[in-house]
Amino acid sequence: MELMNKRLLRTLPLLVALLVSACTISYRFNGASIDYELTKTIQIDNFPIRSTYVWAPMQSIFQNRLTDIFANQTKLRQVKKNGDMQLAGEITGFDQFNKGISSDGYSSQVQLKMTVNVRFVNNKKHTDDFERQFSATTEYDASQQLTAVQEELVTQMVKDITDQIFNATVANW
Repeated sequence: MELMNKRLLRTLPLLVALLVSACTISYRFNGASIDYELTKTIQIDNFPIRSTYVWAPMQSIFQNRLTDIFANQTKLRQVKKNGDMQLAGEITGFDQFNKGISSDGYSSQVQLKMTVNVRFVNNKKHTDDFERQFSATTEYDASQQLTAVQEELVTQMVKDITDQIFNATVANW
């Protein structure tokens, strides 16, 4: 009996190591569900600013984030024309609104809203095609100048909108 206990104590660490290595599970949560045998390329056109209020860097911040999210989270090759998937559109809104009024009657909070119109064409599965608007909002204290916080706020809204676009086009949740 004692010999059996010694053998068990010697082999137990080996059995545990074998069991742990045999039971590893790997998940990848990038959100993309693409049939790469069928869909290999994506065409992302420039999204010009068509809003009344224009902050010029907004277009390049948006364009860079949109192309980066597809480059980093999919295996799709980005092409200039004839993509299996095509994204086009324009930035249609960049507006600010008074969100809160202080006791002295002046604005205390300002809401900033960005809206992007997107046309998506899936040349491999046209039932996925759509045209729709995506928007995001953020707030800032009215005591701050928009020019002081604009880049940070636009970057936050762009991240939100590009995540929405990514999920609507290639994530099958």
